[in-house]
Amino acid sequence: MSVEIDETDRAILRILSRDAALGAAQIGARVGLSQPAAWRRIRRLRDSGVLAGRRLELDREKLGLGVTVFLGIKLAAKGRVALEDFERAVSAIREVARVEHMLGLYDYRLRVVARDLADFERVLRRRIMTLPGVGQVEANVLLSEERRPGPL
Repeated sequence: MSVEIDETDRAILRILSRDAALGAAQIGARVGLSQPAAWRRIRRLRDSGVLAGRRLELDREKLGLGVTVFLGIKLAAKGRVALEDFERAVSAIREVARVEHMLGLYDYRLRVVARDLADFERVLRRRIMTLPGVGQVEANVLLSEERRPGPL
């Protein structure tokens, strides 16, 4: 279901995408609304599901996670049970930051974070390659990342 969004809503979304901790009064001042009017709009955006929460962005390198690897995984067997078994097992691996079910060459794309390449190799060999149904795996090491502003 689509939600009606006007220019003021878009401005509020742009502001919140840069700093989700701002209050309604600060947001209202930036878009020309009173605090209650801004609060009502933000509440409507949350209630409609357009705003689906707040995110905290961590610096992985400062946390000792210097390597990010994207894995393409093709399952050996297809079917709902195989997918569910794989998803349940892969979700339990703490180094797997993201699991995406894909259409294309690979069934899944994983974003794996590790301290270094040796740590990644350990995770790959001992945890990921032993998952139920894993067939073909392709690894791509992230060299750098450019981010577009905003959550989209």
